[in-house]
Amino acid sequence: MESQVGESGSVNVDGTRLEELTPQPLLTRDYETRPSLVYERLRRQHGPVAPVDLLGVPAWLVLGYREALQVLQDDDAWPKGLENWRARTEGEVPADWPLGPSLEVNHVLIQGGPGYGSLRTAWDAALKPFQDPGHPQAKRLKAAVTAYADDLITLVGQGGGTGVADLSAQFSRPLPLMVASHLLGFPGSQGDDALMDMWRVLDAGPDAEPALERLLATLAELAAVKLKEPGDDFPSHLLAAHPDLSLDELARELFMLLGMTSDHVGILMSNTVVEVISGDGDGAARASLSAGMIRETMNRVVMRKPPLVNFVPRFAAQDTPLGNYTIRAGDPVWVSSSAAHADPLFAGHVAASSTISTRAHLSWGAGRRQCPARELASTVAAVGVGRLFERFSHLDLALPADQLPWRSSPFMRGLRSLPVRYQLAAPPERAPAPRPTPDTAPESADPVLPDRSARQRSSLWRYLTGLIRGPR
Repeated sequence: MESQVGESGSVNVDGTRLEELTPQPLLTRDYETRPSLVYERLRRQHGPVAPVDLLGVPAWLVLGYREALQVLQDDDAWPKGLENWRARTEGEVPADWPLGPSLEVNHVLIQGGPGYGSLRTAWDAALKPFQDPGHPQAKRLKAAVTAYADDLITLVGQGGGTGVADLSAQFSRPLPLMVASHLLGFPGSQGDDALMDMWRVLDAGPDAEPALERLLATLAELAAVKLKEPGDDFPSHLLAAHPDLSLDELARELFMLLGMTSDHVGILMSNTVVEVISGDGDGAARASLSAGMIRETMNRVVMRKPPLVNFVPRFAAQDTPLGNYTIRAGDPVWVSSSAAHADPLFAGHVAASSTISTRAHLSWGAGRRQCPARELASTVAAVGVGRLFERFSHLDLALPADQLPWRSSPFMRGLRSLPVRYQLAAPPERAPAPRPTPDTAPESADPVLPDRSARQRSSLWRYLTGLIRGPR
């Protein structure tokens, strides 16, 4: 043990190498059902940084809020990029490691090195028209989200004005995927097969690998189309901002937008619905939603149940003390936002009775690599949740909140299903399509969905139709 002096005084830093430790597996049954207990057990045993086993590969898990900020805000000391992983370079990471495929698709969330800066700048430029409320594209996108949400709710209602539905499968998961398809500029309903493959990849089942191959091929074809015929969509804006991107590189970036945004947003919507209708916690979520503060409700939710529980790994640039250990150069470090939010240093300063909650949480990351699509994701989730509580006059959980089935992965934590009993309100009147303005082309002024007859023939719509259930 060597003595190090930090901000809190003298602490002991264990110099034992990660490879010499015998870390406990993280992804256990306990982790799937009650991850907070696992985090606290690790915190008691190791302090703010703990060695864990990720499906046979050792790694450091950051549990402390201060330590999480230290890692997230210092890209030089804790860079991303798998090329920085010593064990991988030395061939010590198994070729069939289950997490390998998701980390090998090198995109803006994974990439390190000198190429990241220009790629992130391009992402910010490409997303700006869709995230800045003053841009016409952002207004059209918000109207399209509303239309998608209304169509999904109407489809649920085909089972009757009252009934039982799985809001995860029938609303929270398809809505952000449909929005992502809209952003990618898929023609008509051609993107629906890609959406189904994205589901298979996210669920990490036996068909995930062939689904990933099909999906990347589909996205490469879409990238080729946008290169020849650019439009008013994300891939076209990204190519304009970063014309040196190859088709393969562009396909990987589109994969990131489709996968990360859709899963994150879907989980956020489901978690918000549960928080509101179950009265979980101190009831502040229901109070803030009833006051029209949907974003404040979501902010409370991401503090209590962040969708992205563990960030993709970073790597120590050199031997560095962190928590009670010395992290050796090239060691993988995973920051847990969920554990950091439960750290007394953070949780002890969150006033439960306050109307406005803190924005110091880590759900979107921190530092210059904070999620580039956080405003887009928040907008889609807010519109979706808002439409649910406007269109349904009553929503109630069909299971006790503590019996809802969760799916956990090394990255995300969300519900496998969200069974509810519902009662529909009176159907809304469709607003007329907005008139073209000087800053919008006539053909792009209408944000409504593609031809519904085509959608009804799509694999996604057939799947959703098969889920309709009536009164129970």
